[in-house]
Amino acid sequence: MVSQYPYNLSTLLPLCFIPPPGCDAMLAVCVRLLLLLPLACCVPSPSRPPSRLCRRCCEHQEQPAATTQYQMPEVRTVINMTILKGDKGDRGDKGTPGKSGLEGPPGNRGLLGPKGTKGQAGVPGDACKIPHSSFSVGRRKSLHSVDYYQALVFDTVFVNLHEHFNMFKNKFYCYVPGIYFFNVNIHTWNFKETYLHLMHNDKEQVILYAQPSERSIMQSQSVMMDLALNDEVWVRLYKRERENAVYSDDVDVYITFNGYLVAPSIE
Repeated sequence: MVSQYPYNLSTLLPLCFIPPPGCDAMLAVCVRLLLLLPLACCVPSPSRPPSRLCRRCCEHQEQPAATTQYQMPEVRTVINMTILKGDKGDRGDKGTPGKSGLEGPPGNRGLLGPKGTKGQAGVPGDACKIPHSSFSVGRRKSLHSVDYYQALVFDTVFVNLHEHFNMFKNKFYCYVPGIYFFNVNIHTWNFKETYLHLMHNDKEQVILYAQPSERSIMQSQSVMMDLALNDEVWVRLYKRERENAVYSDDVDVYITFNGYLVAPSIE
């Protein structure tokens, strides 16, 4: 057999380079490696067959046998899950909440719970506002009626709460609807008739009457009325064939007209 490379590299190395005396050993090694580099490039790779086969010199040249076809092995990836699993890590941060869902149907009413403790007292409220209305007026002068109907005029005020009695019109005006009590007191005149009406708006409610007499007397009349807002109550003299008059003087008061609210209306 005749080899393609008849020379041994180990035998050629001493022949290629002999370091001169006194040269450093490391430098000599580097020079040898540089000289072997071209030879190493010519050495065929053991992983592939040589391009030319050895043959006997005396034999005829033969055709090279067909190269064996090698099948590449199948490569499968195997993942070791025990390595990937590892230990459990720390819990992450809570994410943002999602949108609220639809409201569900109401549930059944639960059982009655135990009675709680008594709470603290609240702030005192406003005092109850009870409406009031009252008046008391009088007259210090005598009066003879000259017209068929004539309003009795008063000149003295005893009580006039919230000015509900108008002294210019001599009428009481209702600003607080409800039940009212009214009272009229007069002194008759000798030998003269006394005839008065207690009026509710334009309608007579009660009469105060005294026949002519040689003696003057005190007369009184009282009544309760259910008044609405802005109703009027007043006293009217009524003249007939006889002279109608009431007596009083500058010293004493004989004529009075009084009224006050008994109960306000319930709204």
